Amino acid sequence: MPQFPETAIVGDFEVSLVRDDTYWWDGGAMFGVVPKTLWSRKTQVDELNRIPMGFNCYVIRTGEHTILIETGGGDKMDARFRERAKLPPVPETLPVAIQRHGIDPESIDIVVNSHLHWDHCNGNTVITPNGVIPAFPRAHYFANRGEWEHAHARHMRDSVAYNDANYDPLIESGRMTLIEDGHEVAPGVKMIKARGHNRDMMVVTAESRGQTFCFLSDMVPSVAHLQPTWVPGFDLYPLDSIDTKMVWLTRAVEGGWVCGFAHDPEIAFAKIKSDPKIKFAIE
Repeated sequence: MPQFPETAIVGDFEVSLVRDDTYWWDGGAMFGVVPKTLWSRKTQVDELNRIPMGFNCYVIRTGEHTILIETGGGDKMDARFRERAKLPPVPETLPVAIQRHGIDPESIDIVVNSHLHWDHCNGNTVITPNGVIPAFPRAHYFANRGEWEHAHARHMRDSVAYNDANYDPLIESGRMTLIEDGHEVAPGVKMIKARGHNRDMMVVTAESRGQTFCFLSDMVPSVAHLQPTWVPGFDLYPLDSIDTKMVWLTRAVEGGWVCGFAHDPEIAFAKIKSDPKIKFAIE
């Protein structure tokens, strides 16, 4: 069960989950070499081996800034994809979803992409007859420079995960800044590299008055992935994924952090505890 409702107070910050939508994705791909007999105990699974996953976005209100982490699945997928992923034919836009949570989407002045895979930034922009426009017109966007460079390398292993319309128009217009490891986008809110899922993916930490929220991104896409060796087949560097999880989840336990997950379909926030059998679990 969730350890918090959809909003958590972290020091002076208010952090809210906005789930852009829930989609269904191949369970084998999400758990890599872990046998289905094990991972199917942790999640629903349908007749086509798909499991439910959330397009999870988080809004941090610091008092000075309203920061959006990730922009979800957006509206760029075609009808065939939407049917395959059990998504509604017509998507609800992320600004509308944010408004439903009592947050004015016009107040968002910073958007953070942990990495540039389509399922984390498809909602950055909207394609119109007059060209690509930012979905959040008042916001300045941030992403990792190395990740953007990798997106443009067009490696056959993962080029399908990238759509330049999600970031290049923002960069060209000066609306997106490409940053390096450890960049602070606002006082107390940092982007820190966590290699594993890919080379330059970043987690996001928000620290206030001795308390920390950590968005784990695809390092731990769901609570079912807390066990360090349960690594998605998508990860480019699976051994690094395991080592990175060990480091970050140990910090989360020791610091009593409130954590958020990129794709968990149910749990908005959780604190992590050590577990003698599987290393880590939610409190």
